[in-house]
Amino acid sequence: MGLISFLKNKFAKKEEKEVEAYSQGMEKSREFFSNKLTNLSKKYKKVNQEYFEQLEEILIESDVGVNLTLKVIDELLIESREKKINDAEEINSLLIDLLFEDYSKKGSSITDISFDNQTTVLLVVGVNGVGKTTTIAKIANRYLKQGKSVALVAGDTFRAGAIEQLCIWGDRLNIPVIKGNENADPASVVYDGVKYAKNNNIDLLIVDTAGRLQNKQNLMDELSKIKRVISKEIANGPQETFLIIDATTGQNGVVQAKAFSEITPLTGVVITKMDGTSKGGIILAIRDELGTPVRFIGLGEKMEDLKPFDLDKYLYGLCIGE
Repeated sequence: MGLISFLKNKFAKKEEKEVEAYSQGMEKSREFFSNKLTNLSKKYKKVNQEYFEQLEEILIESDVGVNLTLKVIDELLIESREKKINDAEEINSLLIDLLFEDYSKKGSSITDISFDNQTTVLLVVGVNGVGKTTTIAKIANRYLKQGKSVALVAGDTFRAGAIEQLCIWGDRLNIPVIKGNENADPASVVYDGVKYAKNNNIDLLIVDTAGRLQNKQNLMDELSKIKRVISKEIANGPQETFLIIDATTGQNGVVQAKAFSEITPLTGVVITKMDGTSKGGIILAIRDELGTPVRFIGLGEKMEDLKPFDLDKYLYGLCIGE
């Protein structure tokens, strides 16, 4: 059974709310990607070289990325020849299988944050404007609902607006926000946050950081100092470092991801505003370029619209859901 048939059977009743969320949140991407595949298969009952060239174009336009597209098309050509497949619909189904396999074989696909007997520190990085502060609030809300105690650290001390926005979210969620003065040393603010978390048995400490990617060396030095401060107080801290990427920025988001991965090791990527883009292939491109798992995906503006990333549900939403 091909993956498309498997997903149709698996989510036939769509009983899970998250399946419905993926279906709705991926609507724009599905209309672009799935419809183009369908129209292409109608145009070519039997595939030829021109078919594969147009298929390649669809993948690149969907932000799957040039490298992954060329690799998958090559694999598709080889496998279709070996199995003597020339039916367009079968080729499309095989394509989805290959995209699934490529993502899966990159390694771990964990989503949720793990907790032990000490404070778990989550460092959040990303350029300004990607929805970093809002995503921090959504992550905090998720774990508050799981009964965890959460505190925030306003480590982006160079933007008064970032500090203010984080404090607003702290008030709404009724959780503490540790902050310093504008332009204060971010590491000193983080130190205060870690001390607070330890003294108050906080389960999850989420640290916002500056997104000034235009000066990579300064940002690298700043993050290194922050991480040293954390690790001195909490063993193996920070345990998580999430990069926030705006799906609507397309390939520019992939460029940002590669740049941040050079600055600091990442344990996960969070994709925001997936519901606002018609080019949902960015998830596959980032996984291919970095090997880092997508941990959460933003499928809407509501707090509960930040969902743990699920590859099956993502491909269902991209190709089938309605």
